[in-house]
Amino acid sequence: MENIKEILLKIMYSALNASKPEGNFNYIPSKPEGKTIVLGAGKASASMAKAFEKTYPHKLEGLVITRYGHKDKTKFINVLEASHPIPDINGLNATKKIIKLAKNASQKDLVIFLISGGASALLFSAAQGISFQEKQNINNMLLKSGAPITEMNIVRQSLSAIKGGRLSEIIKPAKLITYAISDIPGDDPKFIGSGPTVNSNVRVEEAVKILKKYDIQVSKNVLKTIKKNHLPKIEETPFHFVSTPMMALKAAKNEASKNNLNPIILTDRLEGEAAKEGEKMANLVIKIKGEKKFNNVSLDRPIVLLSGGETTVTLKGNGSGGRNTEFMLSMAKKLNGMKGVYGLAIDTDGIDGNMDNAGSFISPKTLLKANEKKLNLESFLQRNDSYTFFKNINDLIITKPTLTNVNDFRAILILPSES
Repeated sequence: MENIKEILLKIMYSALNASKPEGNFNYIPSKPEGKTIVLGAGKASASMAKAFEKTYPHKLEGLVITRYGHKDKTKFINVLEASHPIPDINGLNATKKIIKLAKNASQKDLVIFLISGGASALLFSAAQGISFQEKQNINNMLLKSGAPITEMNIVRQSLSAIKGGRLSEIIKPAKLITYAISDIPGDDPKFIGSGPTVNSNVRVEEAVKILKKYDIQVSKNVLKTIKKNHLPKIEETPFHFVSTPMMALKAAKNEASKNNLNPIILTDRLEGEAAKEGEKMANLVIKIKGEKKFNNVSLDRPIVLLSGGETTVTLKGNGSGGRNTEFMLSMAKKLNGMKGVYGLAIDTDGIDGNMDNAGSFISPKTLLKANEKKLNLESFLQRNDSYTFFKNINDLIITKPTLTNVNDFRAILILPSES
């Protein structure tokens, strides 16, 4: 085989390319009597705006918010940048501009809303009675809690003046069409960016339970606001997927087949604590190596296990690193240098956690490299310092911002021989 790492990277980039918005707007609306106004938020919102401009044949205008460093070149749609995952004043001010444009849209206008992962932090407008600082603090505690993205977004909806269908109410009476790049396991529209333009059947009592579940302390005033901030029942409007995790996995499967591998898509919705899920994946690999097959697929030629979804990290230490590097570090520890096993895991937006890497790579040499540098894997796991570990052994994967976001992508290669 050619360089194994290069093959895995080719498979990874095929997934990334398939999830980008250009060429994936399959439904194009007709020209309205009035204006076409494009609004949006998320880490892929700028690239979505650029792709929509190329596809839509009529005059348009608008504004989208993206994360710092995720800007793309647009002609007619203004792109503003703000902080993610902790909202900042730029996000607050940009959201005010989006609300103003939404309010001013008339019955003759068409509003296109472009949403992708990251919108929950970037589209920032607190419910009346909750301060900017309070919402920032709650968001920070949620990120550290280990709560899955769906639970985090239930709480975010309950704290918001714009999420959970509320933006749709503001846009009325204009016609509304939403396009989404999904970063949510299961692709439920109400959880993508906390669903500002779709119906959410979430009850505020659920948000209160989640706060208690993860011991997130809030003031009596915040609790009172949440309890009365019921989500509106809104009229359903057209909703179209631009790309999803499964689209990325199918492209990766196709690329793997071209490289004479046996590709198996395990799931597009893997969730759970990153370190535990990494250990489970290692156990599955050990079983496949032992049985020389996976279900009915023989290990007579290399098998590559593909998966998507979003794991979480409950912060115990003060190290650096995201869920994908933690997943791979835990997997490497359990595999203990097993021959013939290679893998990578990345966040498809190009940023794993808050560092400059997308993810990391493991091989049978991972432990050898660690031992040479006297690095203790368990110690790095305990302090959530997976980034530092992989940086020390030169196995970080750095893509820079990809301008898409279909969440985690993992490719684990199992060779039939012991090489």
